[in-house]
Amino acid sequence: MTSAPKVNFAVTPLLRIAYEEHGPASGEPIILLHGFPYDPRTFDEVAPVLAQRGYRVIVPYLRGYGPTRFNNPAIARSGQQAALAQDLLDLMDALDIPQAALCGYDWGGRAACIVAALWPERVRCLVAGDGYIVQDIPGSTQPLGPEDEHRLWYQYYFHTARGVEGLTQNRRELCQLLWRLWSPTWKRGAELYPFTAPSFENPDFVDVVIHSYRHRFMYAPGDPTLEWMEEKLTEQPVISVPSIALCGGDDGVGPPSADDGDAGHFSGFYERRVLAGVGHNIPQEAPEAIVKALLDLLGH
Repeated sequence: MTSAPKVNFAVTPLLRIAYEEHGPASGEPIILLHGFPYDPRTFDEVAPVLAQRGYRVIVPYLRGYGPTRFNNPAIARSGQQAALAQDLLDLMDALDIPQAALCGYDWGGRAACIVAALWPERVRCLVAGDGYIVQDIPGSTQPLGPEDEHRLWYQYYFHTARGVEGLTQNRRELCQLLWRLWSPTWKRGAELYPFTAPSFENPDFVDVVIHSYRHRFMYAPGDPTLEWMEEKLTEQPVISVPSIALCGGDDGVGPPSADDGDAGHFSGFYERRVLAGVGHNIPQEAPEAIVKALLDLLGH
């Protein structure tokens, strides 16, 4: 484990976004986006390799993580999908990046998918963990099969007051449990988790996480200023930019189906790659697969 790169800050209308940067400032930009419960450490074996290739690599801390902070107490601590997408757009604007290659998984993958779908001119290409993960919120009332429902226990836990208190008091232990459950065949989780866990001490972490998992099931209202975007997302918009979906074959929370049900959500170049022996934390478990997918697209 090498020392973490210097943390920079970009001020947007809502946030002071912390981000790490690798490579030359003049390089073609790539933005790498982590999920829950992770942080930029998940890209420690991805970002330097891309930087050595001459790319400018930006790795932000999402809202509620690490040193990223809201600009004032009155701003809603929303974790909804539209908020994450808006943060990504705002970061690109603050850094004067008109277009970038995007790579994300979990929460970060959702933000990347939304920006690719609604603002394709801003996206050079897309690598998305688990494929098309734009939430179908109106459809969230439909139950899944029992095995799938079982894997979502933590989301239902967060719908309760007990879950809020549990996340508040036991955030490190709870998130470490999720690491183990979601990456059951990964051998380095216990070794690397302590480098990420401090990011969960952010004062907004609990509020943002709880809102994220309540809003997606319509148990919490969204930020009114983002309602227009959420309405667009109910249409499950198609992604037209060149895209590769990476799915962990051993993902403990969202195992890939035998058939690719996401292909219809992509209208341009699209490929699905299922990674054998890889769990949910794709960039940290299989960094070479992330690098290859990005380089394949950038040279496509």
